[in-house]
Amino acid sequence: MNEMIFIASDHAGFDLKKQILNTIKEKLIDLGTYSEESVDYPDYAKKLVSKINSNENSKGILICGSGIGMSIEANRDRNIRAGLAFEPEIAKLMREHNDANVLVLPAKFMNVQDVLKCIENFLTTDFAGGRHQNRVNKLS
Repeated sequence: MNEMIFIASDHAGFDLKKQILNTIKEKLIDLGTYSEESVDYPDYAKKLVSKINSNENSKGILICGSGIGMSIEANRDRNIRAGLAFEPEIAKLMREHNDANVLVLPAKFMNVQDVLKCIENFLTTDFAGGRHQNRVNKLS
């Protein structure tokens, strides 16, 4: 089965999300927002979390201005391990060491080239397991 990858943003992340979709749209399922009109980020984080919980082995990408609000909201769900990446190596490590299933990006603090590399690392890095598995188990 192909892995489902959901993406959502608030108004502050809308422009970056649009740039991401213009580059890799065929891989992503867009859950909104669909304009720069002001919205509440928790609504979009909850929508993405619900989709991940309904679709086994899926992943998500959340975008807001700082990435912090989306991270806080997504991590309220016990099945979510959301990590805030501000550079590509962090995105790789969050998958490798933490088995993160949601990548959170800070739209106001990154350029699109680094964002695309973060997404690539997030989507192509496997969880290392081993010594990290016991730690991840303690997160639930």
